Amino acid sequence: MFTRLSRSWELIKASGTVLRQDKELLVFPFLSAIATLLVIASFAIPLIVTGALDRPEGQPPDAGLMVLAFLFYLSQYFVIFFFNAALVGAAMIRLNGGDPTVSDGLRIARSRFVQILGYAGIAATVGLILRVIEERAGFIGRWIAGLLGLAFTVATFLTVPILVTRDIGPLDAVKESASLLKKTWGENIAGNVGMGLVFFLGYLGVFVSGLLLCFLVAGSSVLIVSAIVVTVLAMVLLGLVQSALQGVYSAALYRYATEGSGGEAFSGTLLGDAFRPKR
Repeated sequence: MFTRLSRSWELIKASGTVLRQDKELLVFPFLSAIATLLVIASFAIPLIVTGALDRPEGQPPDAGLMVLAFLFYLSQYFVIFFFNAALVGAAMIRLNGGDPTVSDGLRIARSRFVQILGYAGIAATVGLILRVIEERAGFIGRWIAGLLGLAFTVATFLTVPILVTRDIGPLDAVKESASLLKKTWGENIAGNVGMGLVFFLGYLGVFVSGLLLCFLVAGSSVLIVSAIVVTVLAMVLLGLVQSALQGVYSAALYRYATEGSGGEAFSGTLLGDAFRPKR
């Protein structure tokens, strides 16, 4: 376990080296977060105002709500994948020795607009199916849907880098991502879990620090509000950094899988462990 956590920390540091060279990569998860909130608001506000969500408990949603749910998933996934593609595209330029800009990343994402939309359609379909399983099968359904969702996420981890670097359709990209996972198992999952654990500890540290700060300034409402704002901003910044590092990591991982090198910041041994042949 400690070996895997140590390797995860090394992966974070290597990805951080790329991020320090191109801090503008943080713009993409920021834009993604803003766009995602706008998508949620554009669907949620009309539904709340019209009362369309008010239905008897246990009653399955009608066809109209199912179509709306699919459109919501489609819009949300498209926004996430679009800006992730921009991030990965810019990271690829840096890993190849270039000096990317925000415009470069957005240009790459726009050039893959149709493929990204198709991938969002696949993810939306899977998401809707899992939602139906959750609602129809109760606790067991939620458990099964959770496992299937995790499996889909793992299998499609390299789909965006594939769409960015190759001129193929979304379905072929999903198949190739799953094929790479099947051929080269190693520490791919452990690396992502470890990275998530490291950032979880970071979030926990910020939260605890915020609570202590609020306790120390108790009695002054202005200082308490300021402490809360600082804590929330720190959480947001951590989230942006995590998203950016995961994008860089996926780009380097795919580059290593296809070219044998993840770039100057990633040593062959570090990524070689992530793609050790499955026994």
